[in-house]
Amino acid sequence: MTDIQELLLSRIRDVADYPEPGVMFKDITPLLADPEAFTALTGTLAELVVRNGATKIVGLEARGFILGAPAAVRAGVGFIPVRKAGKLPGATLSQRYDLEYGSAEIEVHAEDLATGDRVMVIDDVLATGGTAEASLQLIRRAGARVAGVAVLMELGFLGGRARLEPALEGAPLDALLQV
Repeated sequence: MTDIQELLLSRIRDVADYPEPGVMFKDITPLLADPEAFTALTGTLAELVVRNGATKIVGLEARGFILGAPAAVRAGVGFIPVRKAGKLPGATLSQRYDLEYGSAEIEVHAEDLATGDRVMVIDDVLATGGTAEASLQLIRRAGARVAGVAVLMELGFLGGRARLEPALEGAPLDALLQV
């Protein structure tokens, strides 16, 4: 394990039985509150953005905003929020996707992504992969290309990587921590 991985992991708190019994929630708020850890995290994400030639970052609501926006500033690229349906004014592109029980929908401003953009998706956790997969579909529908996906943590036991890999079409998936 690298020094950065050890630092990040040491600042993530396990909360048992949240939000329901039997679930071990990974709370990143102590990491965000620690300037050294938060700086290391956003710096590492910015390095991935630059390495993969991204011109914009898409952050997934809501913690993807917290991680993606400072990474965009550090990498010198634009930041675009992908929101839950109905949260953005004006013209949007939307993408519906299936959840374990039901479905959800995400949106992006139609004019924020364009042909020629190379977009890195950033979020805190890769769980089942549904939201990330839908974001890749949105990016391509807008005419942009996918530069990759970067997450702080991958919950490997939920199978998100296997679901997401076909949609990546060869673009990298970087998880800073595997839990």
